[in-house]
Amino acid sequence: MEENTIKKLLHKLEITDRTSFFTFTKQFLKFGFVGISNTLIALTVYYILIYRGVYYIAASVIAFVVSVCNAYFWNSRYVFSKKDDGAKSFAKTFLAYGSTGLLSIALAFCMVDILHISQWVAPLINLCITIPLNFLLNKFWAFR
Repeated sequence: MEENTIKKLLHKLEITDRTSFFTFTKQFLKFGFVGISNTLIALTVYYILIYRGVYYIAASVIAFVVSVCNAYFWNSRYVFSKKDDGAKSFAKTFLAYGSTGLLSIALAFCMVDILHISQWVAPLINLCITIPLNFLLNKFWAFR
C-alpha cells in the first residue's frame, strides 16, 4: 500500500500519533470484548430458537433485536463512553447494526439456501464481515 494512502487511512481513523493509536486500539479491543459477549448472546438466542423449530430467518431477526439492545447498552457506557442522549443514539445504533444485520441475513440466505452451508455455521462466517463493519459504523456515526 502506498505511504500516502496509509496516512489518509490513519487520518480518517483519527490516528495521528502514538497516543491516538493506543486509544483507538484500546477502544477496538473493548468493542471486541463487548462484541464477543454480544455474539454469544445472539448465537444463544438463535440456536435456541432454531432448536425449537423456528425458521432460521425469524430466529436471526429475533436474535438481532436482542443483540442490538445489549450492544447499545455496553457500547454507550463502556466502549465509546458516550453520555446517553436517549432515543437518537439508540436509533442510530439500531440503524448501524440494522444495516449489517440485513447484510448478515442476506449472506445467511445465500450461504444456506444457495451454497448449502449449514445453518449452524453460516452465522459464524458472517461475523468476519459484520464485526469490523459494526465497529466503524458505531465509532464514526452512532456514537459520534
